[in-house]
Formats: sequence, structure tokens, C-alpha cells
Amino acid sequence: MSELLLDFRASRWWWGLRQAALHGVITLLAIGLAFALPPAAEYVLHQWWPLVASDASLRLAPEISLAVALVVLFNFWRVSAANHEKGRVADTASLVYARQRASWFTRRRERSLIKRLPAARDACILALTGFDTFADEKCPLRDPLQSADEIRVMLLHPASPGAEKRISSLPESVTRQTYAEEVEASIAYLGMLRGLGKKVALRFYENEPFWKVVVLGDHLWVQYCRGDFELKDGPEYAFALNPHNPSLGLFVPFYVHFHEQWNDARHRYDFETRELVYCDERGRETRRARFAGIKPDTPALLLQPMTATAATAATVEIQLEKSCL
Repeated sequence: MSELLLDFRASRWWWGLRQAALHGVITLLAIGLAFALPPAAEYVLHQWWPLVASDASLRLAPEISLAVALVVLFNFWRVSAANHEKGRVADTASLVYARQRASWFTRRRERSLIKRLPAARDACILALTGFDTFADEKCPLRDPLQSADEIRVMLLHPASPGAEKRISSLPESVTRQTYAEEVEASIAYLGMLRGLGKKVALRFYENEPFWKVVVLGDHLWVQYCRGDFELKDGPEYAFALNPHNPSLGLFVPFYVHFHEQWNDARHRYDFETRELVYCDERGRETRRARFAGIKPDTPALLLQPMTATAATAATVEIQLEKSCL
């Protein structure tokens, strides 16, 4: 934590130094122009203009130059006004970053943005497999998770119908086996974070999500999940919490969306026993099942809620097993 804070302070110090150097360069240019104006004005008035005024062909050059300068000036003003309006709209939505497709340049910009962020105390992730979000070593969000104290993750279960529907819409290189392997890699990385003393909670859902949401402190990343393209190649948007008016922007709606999905999920993952824990509407445990990736151990895994009779029987079985142990 102290290393991240030191790095953040160093980046802010370097940013301030660059701003001071830029102001110094602009000041020197202004002084140079001020000293160069009198000789330039004397040359234009006494030497260049009398020569041009006596020749009609030479007068055409400054007229064309003036017309071109006016066209460039008005186009610049139009583009500036349009960009100002886009900036105002982005500020209203609290949009701080957006990319249309993944590339080396966009990844570099995203990493630069993440490095400038302060260390987040909590992280919330609603993803598909989580591999391209935090498990892969090349993910920009991998390291910031190590500075978070509490991490909540929701993943799409490989044996669910939502996963089957998602995989069928992707290229043939993406199979249920590769999907399950990515989920296993994400679970392994979360287990490593638990070993570092982080408070990690993992839950699974069954329906294909509409949004992928990643929350780090007061910043939030969003991606559209629908479509026949891989999520890592799709558009991505980052929103920041407006400290002066939290209700302004899209940070709060997506943050609330994550917590609604989190509270609606009735099956969580136990890292100690590698089991799925099923809960009722009140959050009480009803039964457990071994997590087997794409091979569910029980019929209708994660699909049908348990009846009261089945829940009671499962509870009695668990108690008997514990008493035998």
C-alpha cells in the first residue's frame, strides 16, 4: 500500500514538474516574440508592403493567404466548439475514458489512467470468466486488485445455459472447456489474493449478463456483453464518481446495478472446500455441491431453486455428516 501511495505521489510530482517546464517554455516564446515584433513590423511596413503594392501579381499571394488563414481559423473554431460540447456531455456523464477497440495505444492509455488512480480499498467485478479482467498477467486491472482490502467477484458459471448461449455466439476457438479453464484460472488468482490476507468473495450467476462492470474505488469500467465478439475486443467506457454531485453521471447507476446482481445471486463459492453454497431468499444456506467446472454434480445445477422439503432434507444430511465427523 505504501509503495502504491509513493508511486502515486511521485507521478503527481512529475506531472507538476512538466507543467512548470511548459509554462517556462511559453514564457520564453512570448518574450522572444515581443522582441521580434518591432523589427518585423518595420520590415513589413517599409520594405515588403511597398514592394507588393506596386505589383498586382504579388498582391494576389497575401489575399489567398488571408483567405486560407480565415478558413483554417473558422474551422478550428467550429471543431473547438464541437469538442467543447462533447466535453460538456462527457462531464455530465462523468465519462473519463472510452475506447472503441483494443489496441496497443488504447491499452497504454488505460494503463496510464489506472496508474494515476489512488489505491482502492474495495473492488467489485461483474464479468464472464474474469480471465481477461484480472487473471491474465497482461490485464491492467490485475495489480490494482492486490491493493484492495475487499474484493467481490461475480462470474458466469460454465455449466449454466447462459454460458452455453454465450459460447455458441463466439468463434469456434472458444469452447466450454476453454471457458471453464479461464474460470479456474480466475478462481486460482482470487485464492492467491485470499492468501495475501484480502477479503475475497466469489459468487456465480446463470444468465448471460447485459453489462460487464468493474468498480475500483470511485472509478468504474463498463463493457457491453451482448453480440458475437469477444469482450476484450469490444468498446469500453470508464466513469468516475462526481464528488460534488454523486447523482450526476453514470457511476452510481452501474454501481447500483452490480449490487442488485450481487444480492440476487443465491449461490456463492467456498474457497476452503471448493464447493458451491446454495442459499434461500434470506441468504441462509440450504445445500452444497462440489464445483466441477463444466460437469455439474447435481441435476439442474444453479438452475432450479430448491423446495422447502428438499432444503430441509439437505440441511438434515449436512448436520448428520457433521455429527459423524
